[in-house]
Amino acid sequence: MKYLRREPGFYRRLFLLALPLILQNLITTSLGFVDTFMVGLLGSDQLSAVTAANAPIFLIQVIIFGLMSGLTILVSQYWGKQDIASINRCMGFAMYAGLAISILMAAVLFFFPSQVLSLVTDNRTLIEMGEPYLKIVGISYIFNSVSSVYVSMQRSAENPSLGMKVFAASMLLNTFLNYCLIFGNFGAPNMGITGAAIATLTSRIVEFLLVLLYALFSRRVPLMPTLLFRPGKATARSFAKYATPVLFNETMWGLGTTVMTSILGHMADSADMLAAYTIMGNIDKFTTVSCFGLAGATAVILGKSIGEGSSKDKVYDLSWCLLIVSFLLGLCLAVVLAFTLPFLFIPYLYPLFGLSELATRAAATLCVVYLILLPLKSFDISNITGVLRSGGDVRMATIIDLCPLWLVAVPLAALTALVLDAPLPLICLGIYSENICKMPLGVIRLRSRKWINDVTKGACA
Repeated sequence: MKYLRREPGFYRRLFLLALPLILQNLITTSLGFVDTFMVGLLGSDQLSAVTAANAPIFLIQVIIFGLMSGLTILVSQYWGKQDIASINRCMGFAMYAGLAISILMAAVLFFFPSQVLSLVTDNRTLIEMGEPYLKIVGISYIFNSVSSVYVSMQRSAENPSLGMKVFAASMLLNTFLNYCLIFGNFGAPNMGITGAAIATLTSRIVEFLLVLLYALFSRRVPLMPTLLFRPGKATARSFAKYATPVLFNETMWGLGTTVMTSILGHMADSADMLAAYTIMGNIDKFTTVSCFGLAGATAVILGKSIGEGSSKDKVYDLSWCLLIVSFLLGLCLAVVLAFTLPFLFIPYLYPLFGLSELATRAAATLCVVYLILLPLKSFDISNITGVLRSGGDVRMATIIDLCPLWLVAVPLAALTALVLDAPLPLICLGIYSENICKMPLGVIRLRSRKWINDVTKGACA
């Protein structure tokens, strides 16, 4: 394929940029999996309670991810121009927005945990078990919002290794504290689910302190306090234009995923389905860390290319190269998943969680449907979060991402699971059906070339 023929050193550069992002995503995902795995050892009810509690927490995560994605659009192009002042302004505005949102949501989760959990499940046992976890973990994202914004800025300035190192330290600390506080080891109290929440909060605070220490001495993008704390109206307008649609996109996508969890939480066998969905969710996160890492590298490479003033033809050819690589990556991951399901997951992984026969069957069925659609999902991730957003085409990216979810996947999942009481494979197909619709819509927009825009013209002046 002509698109794959690149200049010498291109794929090495892509690998060196994507690998730290992949490792960072892997570390971050591992942190969540450690919580799930260790709490799962306490029992199926505890696992389901954490699943229900993590549904609203996931909404905070995707909002923060939305801020990071919006920041990447601007910073990667400013980095191509070496405009450090504008990068500081954009980072300052993103931090203000992240703190405002995370503090508001932490307050809601702290003062109204029961009411929030009742939106996810009507099982009173799960609600009572999940309340203390929800109250504590919500606070942790106040610290995480600031550290994530700074790490995202450094990533967009072609320094992805910072996030990898910071989140590795956070994961190791979280794992150790989980071992101590969940089970009462090394003289610590046996706190169960609450211990997992305290471990998460502590690791997020340490993560924030590490980022703060690095930022004070960084020479790559020196802090300019005057611009950082007073980013200006021009920055607000620029951020609102390009980051607000991304933030809306991630918020509505996270809400849709939360609604999907709520649908399963209202089924007759809600505990079994939630447990299966949780385990499959963690497999999904581990599988797609490579896809999101490649998408992050795609956004930085294309954004910098646009910022440097490359022609539309060059940017278009480069985008197709990166998307073909993404599709091939998804295909390889699907083959690996198809092999590990019968030889690793079913005989060894699923029994660790003490799943019932129904939960095991549901987890296996979800996995089969998921791996079939994985190449499409990998393409969609890079196209929406990497290609379209890097060119400032945030509104169309939002439409392509949200319409299949809300108009296809959510109605199909509700119809098959709650109304028709359909066979398990059809329910699973409904859950993942959005991936079938996104790819053709994305390709049409990609070929139009209307997504290629220099978003820095007249911004942050």
